[in-house]
Amino acid sequence: MELHILEHRVRVLSLARPGLWLYTHPLIKLLFLPHRSRCKFFSLTETPEDYTLMVDEEGFKELPPSEFLQVAEATWLVLNVSSHSNAATAVQAAGVTKIARSVITPLAEHHVSVLMLSTYQTDFILVREQDLSMVIHTLAQEFNIYREVGGEPVPIARDDSSNGFPRAQHGPSPTVHPIQSPQNRFCVLTLDPETLPAIATTLIDVLFYSHRFPSDLLLTSSSGELWRMVRIGGQPLGFDECGIVAQIAGPLAAADISAYYISTFNFDHALVPEDGISSVIEVLQRRQEALGS
Repeated sequence: MELHILEHRVRVLSLARPGLWLYTHPLIKLLFLPHRSRCKFFSLTETPEDYTLMVDEEGFKELPPSEFLQVAEATWLVLNVSSHSNAATAVQAAGVTKIARSVITPLAEHHVSVLMLSTYQTDFILVREQDLSMVIHTLAQEFNIYREVGGEPVPIARDDSSNGFPRAQHGPSPTVHPIQSPQNRFCVLTLDPETLPAIATTLIDVLFYSHRFPSDLLLTSSSGELWRMVRIGGQPLGFDECGIVAQIAGPLAAADISAYYISTFNFDHALVPEDGISSVIEVLQRRQEALGS
């Protein structure tokens, strides 16, 4: 498999809900007018608490500082796994479960904190720029690693020596965070960028003025598969703790349960198939009991 370190240097921000009006103009520009910005990586996630933005340096310049905007101190790099295999079949777990064993768990064992951003097409792993050398050292045996330079992948030479890095050690026991599963039902969908202008007005209304998505735009596949959310954390998690993603993605991967994972500024969220939510809760509760014992 190949691991690609993308060119983006990403900042992670929290926008307080009362301050959304102040950022409507730059967010519309970033979302709907990409030709007017040099931003190449942008994600906006709305939760009941706030809006989480993951945006590259060019996009970050579009956002004026204010009392409503909280910026994480670290700069993050974006990793993407490419297996060059066929698309997932009906018996293969979709989403973050595909990379849980090979990327997330080894990084957690080496005390590397990660953020996850699952999309319809792929999964992105965000690591702090300061941790990149440890990431390469940890994953070099499993992956051919490339770093994008000017849009072209440049291989990073594999070094079988330890390079002075410490061996993985068992750190303090991971914190057992509570999990919640609200009754909301979600759809995972994608949009062709060429169709964006046709529904821009609807999306602007949903993002900035409404809280209800039109029912006729929810599904993009004939299967009509719906997903439920599992939220991790009772209090804001912070960015220094390691292994949060692994605690959730690992057990789901072992049980071959599909999942999409979204990290936000304060909490982590996993989307799992609605028809398997009871099995998911059971798997995660068993894992928490094992960690707490």
